[in-house]
Amino acid sequence: MDFSTVRWEEVGKASIETLQILGVSGFFTVIFGLPLGVLLFMTARSASIKSRTVYIILSLIVNILRSVPFIILIVALIPFTRSLVGTATGVLGVIPPLVISAAPYFARLVETTLREVDRGVIEAAQSMGASTGQIVRRVLLPEALPGLLAGITITIVTLVSYTAMAGMVGGGGLGTLAINYGYYRYQNEIMIISVVSMIILVQILQMAGDRLVTFFTRK
Repeated sequence: MDFSTVRWEEVGKASIETLQILGVSGFFTVIFGLPLGVLLFMTARSASIKSRTVYIILSLIVNILRSVPFIILIVALIPFTRSLVGTATGVLGVIPPLVISAAPYFARLVETTLREVDRGVIEAAQSMGASTGQIVRRVLLPEALPGLLAGITITIVTLVSYTAMAGMVGGGGLGTLAINYGYYRYQNEIMIISVVSMIILVQILQMAGDRLVTFFTRK
């Protein structure tokens, strides 16, 4: 293999695009997934029929979105993506399907994490007259912070593999680089560099997430 022929500027550009995709899609995944997960948790533990109905509907939607393979979802959402951001390819084109796919996944992680919060702490806050919003902001989220950070880390690492799959439909980033040069043009050097870059990125993200979880657990 001859790595001297590799166009490193293309590798650098693809790496920056991957980081942009991860940053924006990760941000919106948390923005939408966190309240959805909290809502799933709160409605699941409620005794009212209305809340249980909301939980059943939300749970069904979340399960459906989680069940669809990402490569199929991104193709199915092409009309919606075009109408939303004006394109279905490149950095902008891959973000909406990434968020729609990852937010329900993260919401389930949030719901599971909140279930592990000591019910005694919640009941103590209720006995002191705290409202539902105060319980969520001052009890649930602070108590579950290490678990939530772990969930964010898992979700973002999963997004890395999703960005690679998005390369099949011109989603931009290292995935597109690997497909266009490593697969279609048989440039194995590009394929190896893309794979190694993604492995390094995942390791860095996982290590940073683990450190944050450890830090806030000790606090």
